[in-house]
Amino acid sequence: MQEENKNQEEFYKKFKERLDDTTEFPSNYTFKFIVPTDNKRIAEVQRVFDGARPQFSMKESKTGKYTSVTVVTYVLDADQVIHYYKSAASIEDVMML
Repeated sequence: MQEENKNQEEFYKKFKERLDDTTEFPSNYTFKFIVPTDNKRIAEVQRVFDGARPQFSMKESKTGKYTSVTVVTYVLDADQVIHYYKSAASIEDVMML
């Protein structure tokens, strides 16, 4: 468990560096998630962005088993992007792209 936390910390540290190198903040940022087609899970993803004035678009897979959720919202910095991803990571069966 401790090794997993260390790997996650390292991942987010490198991700933050990449974001800072490639993205000019503040700006609109696009988040993409794949979730099982389940209104409860989709609502959980939407709640991550409560108060952020996000724009959501959704598209079901051909089989209807999964839904792609795209979120565009204004972020101030890389730390805010990481905060949203970490919050979404706590939702069961959500894949982040």
